[in-house]
Amino acid sequence: MNTELSQGPIEALTFDLYGETFALEAGLVREVLDLLPETGVPGAPAFVNAVINFRGRVIPLIDLRVAFDMDAREPTIDSRIVVIEHALDGEPTLIGLRADKVHEVTTIHREITEEAPRVGLRWRADFIRLLARRDGDVIVIPDLDQIFAARGQSTATVTPIHAPQA
Repeated sequence: MNTELSQGPIEALTFDLYGETFALEAGLVREVLDLLPETGVPGAPAFVNAVINFRGRVIPLIDLRVAFDMDAREPTIDSRIVVIEHALDGEPTLIGLRADKVHEVTTIHREITEEAPRVGLRWRADFIRLLARRDGDVIVIPDLDQIFAARGQSTATVTPIHAPQA
């Protein structure tokens, strides 16, 4: 488990997916974008079936709804792309995540978090790093490493942030 999430408060960007509130560590987030033109990737899994042009780089566009077995939805006026930096195969990589609506960066205190129960959830427990309870709502903090390992298997090439030195 990521030790950063094990201690102290978590600064997190909250966003909605299919009516559920999710959160990502704010340190992972590089930018929140309005929707951009997408290019489909033939043969890629539904989880990562498109790429976008982000500041001259082609980056994968991930749909976490697919990972959590939610129905696809058409974009709305509130839909956004959250660009994160996440290590894939040890390389820092830019990745776009679809969001139905992005909220604010907030502090999630450790005392309101708990491990995901191993049974009774409609989603895979190993895809959830922590659950937080706030104002009667549950905020899901996904485990991106587990999700990308299980769902992100693809033959598509991902462009690392830093190109290898020749």
